[in-house]
Amino acid sequence: MQERIEPPVLLSRLLIFVFAGTVVVLAAMFFTLQNMFPLNRPQVFFMTDVPDTAKTIVIKEFTQDDGNIDAYKRAFITEYIRARNEIDNNKSVMRQRWGNLGGVVAAWSERDIYRAFQKTNMFINVMNDRIDFNFVCPVEFIGQPIKLNQAENRYQVKIRYYCTDSNGQTTEKFYTIRIGIKMEDNSKAGWQEKLNNPLGIKVYQYDIADGMGDPLNTLFR
Repeated sequence: MQERIEPPVLLSRLLIFVFAGTVVVLAAMFFTLQNMFPLNRPQVFFMTDVPDTAKTIVIKEFTQDDGNIDAYKRAFITEYIRARNEIDNNKSVMRQRWGNLGGVVAAWSERDIYRAFQKTNMFINVMNDRIDFNFVCPVEFIGQPIKLNQAENRYQVKIRYYCTDSNGQTTEKFYTIRIGIKMEDNSKAGWQEKLNNPLGIKVYQYDIADGMGDPLNTLFR
C-alpha cells in the first residue's frame, strides 16, 4: 500500500520550510544592512579644501594604527582651534557652533575648558546678541601642531589672528597655544555627540603660552 502524508503532517512540514526560509532571508538582510550602514562604529574621512581634478578619490575604512590616529589628532586640534576662535559674520552659525547643546566646541571640550571659553568677551557678546556681525576673524596656522608629550597627548600650535570689517583689518597678532587632548570611551554617547566627535577626543588643556591673552578677549571691538 502506498504511503500518504496526512494533512496535519504536510502542513507542519510546510510551516517548518517557510520558517527556515524566513530565517535565512532575515539573516542575509541583517548581514547586508550591517555592512551598508556601519552605525556601530565610527567612520572617519579626511577631506581636502583644495580641489584637484587630476586625483582619484579612494574611500576605504579608517584603520586605527598609530600613523592614522596621530594624523587624526593633529587634524582634530586644528579644527578645534578654528571652531573656538574663528568669527563668522553669521549669527546663526556662531550660536550653533558655540552653543552648549550640539555645538562642536562643547562636544570637543572637557567641562572646565568649555566653562573658561564661556567667560571670554567674544563668547559673552556673541551669545547674548550684544554685537553686530559685520566683521570676520580667521585663524591662520603657522606650521603643523607639534607634539610635546607622547604619553599625555600634549601639542603646541602657532597661529596668526586678526579681524577684518568694512573699515579694514586689525593688526595681526601671533599666539602659541598649548593644547592637551585625550580619547574617551563614548560608546554610550548620544547621536549628535557621536556625529560631532566620532572617536571621543576631548580637550583637557588649553593655554595661551605666548601672546597677549586669549584672542577672544584681546581683539574684541
